[in-house]
Amino acid sequence: MPTITFATEKKEIQVPDGANLRQEALAAGVALYPGVHRFVNCHGLGQCGSCRVLITKGMENASPKGLLETARLAVSLAYIGNEKTMRLACQTKVHGDITVETKPPLNLFGENFFS
Repeated sequence: MPTITFATEKKEIQVPDGANLRQEALAAGVALYPGVHRFVNCHGLGQCGSCRVLITKGMENASPKGLLETARLAVSLAYIGNEKTMRLACQTKVHGDITVETKPPLNLFGENFFS
């Protein structure tokens, strides 16, 4: 069984192969949504982009990005500089061990923002 490590919360859970990252995180009590998005979100439909996470290890063990996810992330400022590691938890299926950083901050002044 794959293991998801939530770096921010210092929590590990085991999930079945192909499990949805958002569903498993919420079932384990991991807070995916920042601020008001905890109450106002798309409930896993991939429309709001508020369940974004950074996969810091094991990106090869996550399902590939779909067209909907790619389009949604393309309009997010948080995506800049994190194109290879940022995912929407609701659109990510887990096929092996991964490490996830929840609620990644915006980096408006980072070296990748203006490049």
